[in-house]
Amino acid sequence: MDVFPESLHYELLAEVGEGSFGKVYKAREIGEKRRLLAVKKFNFRWVSEEAGIPPFMIREVALLRKVGYFNHPNIVKLLDASAVSVGLGLDLTLVLEYIDQDLSTFLSKAPACGLSRDLAKDVMQQLLRGLDFLHTNLILHRDLKPENILVSNRGEIKIADFGLARIQTFNVALTPGVMTLWYRAPEVLLNVVYMSSVDMWSAGCIFAELFLLRPLFKGYTEVQQLQQIFELIGLPSEEDWPRESPILYSESLGPRSSCTKLLPNLGQDENDLLSHCLLFNPGRRISAAKALTHPFFVKHLRFQLNEEPKLL
Repeated sequence: MDVFPESLHYELLAEVGEGSFGKVYKAREIGEKRRLLAVKKFNFRWVSEEAGIPPFMIREVALLRKVGYFNHPNIVKLLDASAVSVGLGLDLTLVLEYIDQDLSTFLSKAPACGLSRDLAKDVMQQLLRGLDFLHTNLILHRDLKPENILVSNRGEIKIADFGLARIQTFNVALTPGVMTLWYRAPEVLLNVVYMSSVDMWSAGCIFAELFLLRPLFKGYTEVQQLQQIFELIGLPSEEDWPRESPILYSESLGPRSSCTKLLPNLGQDENDLLSHCLLFNPGRRISAAKALTHPFFVKHLRFQLNEEPKLL
């Protein structure tokens, strides 16, 4: 089965973004569907024939093609990919479904009090469903942040930008310099082995941001980021500190006790889910599948199921 049975034809409407390797355009499909599309055009130039497409780009295309077979509603869809040689270089084009805005933009328009409990629940539930799908298929996203989560005008949440994603392998040390600093899990900051639980730490940071409308942690160095984390969740014991970390244990990194409630303005269920996402020990951190059964989601569902039917 070919993911791209035929090439899409489209017209570019406007440039909407620019990166180090190329530009992103809003486009419209030519033909009956007239769908809006996001077109990423990358221009790779090198001085020798031995050079090639950056590995992050190959990974993104390969993983989007892999997950595209399943057509998951919470993963952005790659609709077409093409590459054209131009001398000692390559022009690569990715065509994806067009989504109106990212979560960062969405939150910038939210009321000062933050998202409502029901809206935060809907956003988080969709995000966790997407993560559960990725982790079930042994894919680590490794760069979850509001800018990489898309929000459609119908309220659909879609995980995007797989440039740092990896296929999970057992107990293998992966690249430490991944994830935007503010969303990095402690084990990544400590430069030790990590697994899919790193995405759940990032999801917890995003969960808090739905209510705060600002990042939960805003360190500007790895040590400062760790200090802010431990000020909230408490410094682990020296016995729990990973021995293989190049960063030595120090009581100056934070207090031993954690806050009674991570976010005092939130209810018990919200704080409990958040605390399970932000556990220092990655082996004890909640999984996406387990999080979806948390009372924060299930209690409201049971209430709805037990409601008396209303006459119209």
